[in-house]
Amino acid sequence: MKLVVQIRLLPTPVQAAALEATLRACNEAATWVSEVAFEQGKFKNFALRRLTYGQVRSRWNLGAQAAQHTIKKACDAYATLRANLAAGRLGRSGSARHRRATQKPVVFRPFGAQPFDDRMLSWQLAGRTVSVWTTGGRMKDVAFTAAPEQLATLVLYRRGESDLISRDGMWFLNATCEVPEAPLNGDPVDFLGIDLGIVNIATTSDGEIMAGRELNRIRVRERGLRSKLQKKNTPSARRRLKKRRHKETRRARDINHKIAKHVVAEAERTGRGIALEDLGGIRERVRLRKPQRATLHSWAFHQLGQFIAYKARRAGVPVVHVDPAYTSRTCAECGYIDRANRVCQARFACRSCGFVDHADRNGSRNIRARARELWRRGAQSTAPAPLPRQRDGAGRKRSITASDARCASPGLSVPGR
Repeated sequence: MKLVVQIRLLPTPVQAAALEATLRACNEAATWVSEVAFEQGKFKNFALRRLTYGQVRSRWNLGAQAAQHTIKKACDAYATLRANLAAGRLGRSGSARHRRATQKPVVFRPFGAQPFDDRMLSWQLAGRTVSVWTTGGRMKDVAFTAAPEQLATLVLYRRGESDLISRDGMWFLNATCEVPEAPLNGDPVDFLGIDLGIVNIATTSDGEIMAGRELNRIRVRERGLRSKLQKKNTPSARRRLKKRRHKETRRARDINHKIAKHVVAEAERTGRGIALEDLGGIRERVRLRKPQRATLHSWAFHQLGQFIAYKARRAGVPVVHVDPAYTSRTCAECGYIDRANRVCQARFACRSCGFVDHADRNGSRNIRARARELWRRGAQSTAPAPLPRQRDGAGRKRSITASDARCASPGLSVPGR
């Protein structure tokens, strides 16, 4: 299983200047290659290499390996664009968004990530330094630091390419590691159902609720602060915006990592599998008023699902994704389905048998029951593999989990599950 370990580089000012010049040159070359590919209609690696390889090497002073990686980066960007268009993630054909994506070549940011293979980058793990190729020549003894568990993973499992990244004046290497998976538990005693939501980030069928109210309050506060600073638009306001721009994302990622680690550890300890909802495409299927769109689009359910999936694969815990339709309206005791069963965000009361429970816990029990049935019928683990690090350039309605948004945000219109 491929995992990415992020290592922070600690270059001197001279080394940082060399790294900056290298990234700029590689991305300028990639943008030019992208323009050639767009004009010539050549998007395959070998065909594009014939057209651009010589000029990339001479014009930007790139080495052979760097030139090949730069050309391949442009090809990968167009492959990603084609996949997004085919999946409908860039709007319908003929829409303004679709036209913007298809009527001009892909452009790479000056500090976009650049891949380095073992010919361009060597690791001295004992001394915690790397030797890296730059446009000014080989640069040795660039120091790096990382957490002890990251260093252990790097020493044992590093394989393949590493991406050089610059972010907010800091330098990082994202190293690819081939981590072995534990044997899959093919006979789980049961499943741990997980109901994902906005008000409650995750609720387990054991009744454990991991609330997201604090995170949501932080997001609202950050959005308000960003709006004020953008309107002010003074140099100090812009500096403050730049300083805070990744803070919310880091906090949400940290919370999702902790929840995923806890869920997988509990499933592994009890010999159970994990049952998750398949919420793919939910943003396109819900009806939203404008004030609630930011709340829905900041909901990082996919990230949490990916974290649970890869941690489960490392632990050998099976993961099954089930259809979430009507799990919020179905009674976990008698199976009666009625929209009126869902009284509000936190309360479920069956109109048939009178069963009362926390609404998200009731939904997680329904998810668990569906996973049991899938496994009984012979369904294998549907835990998706971790998504590859792509380099970008450029019917039944379902509600938000347990109708969170409808009750938490007055006026939100969401079709029920």
